[in-house]
Amino acid sequence: MGRHPHRRALSLLLCLTLGACAGARPPRTSTTGGPVSAPAHALARALNVLIESPAARPAVWGMQVRSLDSGEVLFDHYGDRLLMPASTLKLVTLAVAAERLGWDHRYETELLSSGQVVGGALDGDLVVRGGGDPTINAGGGRDTPVFDAWADALQAAGITAIRGRIVGDDNLVEEAAPGFGWSWDDLPHGYAATGGALMHRANTARLTVHSGSVAGENTLIEIDPPAGGPVVNHVDTSGPDAEPELELRHARDGALEVWGGIPASASPISLTAAVTDPTLFFVRGLTRALERGGIDVTGDAVDLDSLDDSVLDDTATLLVRHRSPPLSEISVPLMRNSQNLYAEALLRTLDQRRRPRTAAAGRNIMRDVLESWGIGPSRIVVADASGLSRYNYVTARALVDVLQRMYDHPRHAEPYLAALPVAGESGTLTSRMTGTAAAGNARAKTGSMSNVRALSGYVTSADGEMLAFAVLANNFPGAPGPILGIIDRLVDQLARSTRSDSGR
Repeated sequence: MGRHPHRRALSLLLCLTLGACAGARPPRTSTTGGPVSAPAHALARALNVLIESPAARPAVWGMQVRSLDSGEVLFDHYGDRLLMPASTLKLVTLAVAAERLGWDHRYETELLSSGQVVGGALDGDLVVRGGGDPTINAGGGRDTPVFDAWADALQAAGITAIRGRIVGDDNLVEEAAPGFGWSWDDLPHGYAATGGALMHRANTARLTVHSGSVAGENTLIEIDPPAGGPVVNHVDTSGPDAEPELELRHARDGALEVWGGIPASASPISLTAAVTDPTLFFVRGLTRALERGGIDVTGDAVDLDSLDDSVLDDTATLLVRHRSPPLSEISVPLMRNSQNLYAEALLRTLDQRRRPRTAAAGRNIMRDVLESWGIGPSRIVVADASGLSRYNYVTARALVDVLQRMYDHPRHAEPYLAALPVAGESGTLTSRMTGTAAAGNARAKTGSMSNVRALSGYVTSADGEMLAFAVLANNFPGAPGPILGIIDRLVDQLARSTRSDSGR
């Protein structure tokens, strides 16, 4: 492996010292099987003690560990058991997207005019044509830098007023809809925001709930930015010693409802809610930004679907073309922050030939790419791209196969590993495995949903050997703390292991 000459030298030295290596690297294998019984080596014994401890017994486990230097499977505990992966599925999504689209892939969004500019005024509509870019203004702050940049670009083109409407053309991608199998009670929350052709601020709005000064007094909910749809306040001011309890729901008419209670005179509590109409949310946000930038807008902000097709014809003029960061940069918030919206956007991007681009077509692409890698439907069932669906199933061996392929590929290895959270340092692993041998070492994707915890990625052993691992725990009752503790100790054990531990 040309990228790790020091590791190859270390391996050769150990081979010469121990006299235990053949003259050529053995072919990579993917040993299968059930649970490890009476493990022969110290590493397997240590891992087995953890995964079969009393604290681990309530969960259903699947785990595999593989050396990426030799291809040898070092540990397998029901590695072919199909389990829910939660967000570790994003490892698969990113791998397929990198293979299909390339790390340089960018989304494009266009601003077009349907009329002429006369005396600084656009005598017609401004049409924004979306390409499914999930990154526009995705920082979520009060400022909207992309929209502000567009306002500057229009001003530079001599446009100081728009006498028509701001029209959202979202027809390149299918209408925003929840992922297949998403739970209804997840849908109002920001982490379940739906995507489409036009996305702004990750299609979320921040709700800030203010309590009254005494129990029974009315509460106040601030919305930033205005989400467009109605928000119904069902929050009560409770006694000063009560615990805050807030819940988001969708009413039958589509309104967002906030229920619960907040203690009297408590500090404000913020919630992130998914917007129900991303296209209108986008064009209304753009309208506000244009007006803030000094461009007067006369018409309404509307969805192209509500208008006559003649709004856009062959005479439309391109004013601005915006390009997103490349996939190599988009992958960082996707993996480190576990951004569900980004994963679902990639799913709808995979089939570039389809109009509109759909999640169903993306799932077909994922299936075809995985099968070309030797990972068939008996080892992975893909319902969405983010892992939020409980219809997703994957084996630990399939995840390790994906990790091995990306690590071995000279085009994929560097950007793929760079996107992953680092134990004790970044992303969803910032506060995990601190003070252990895995801290600053393990790069892995977390997975978390009710009664599911998972972790899969890479860790370097005490000998400098790169290991790929996948740990899946399902169906455990109660709090996830004990299960997380076991998973972290498993990875720490791998980081502290040596070649003699694994019996090679």
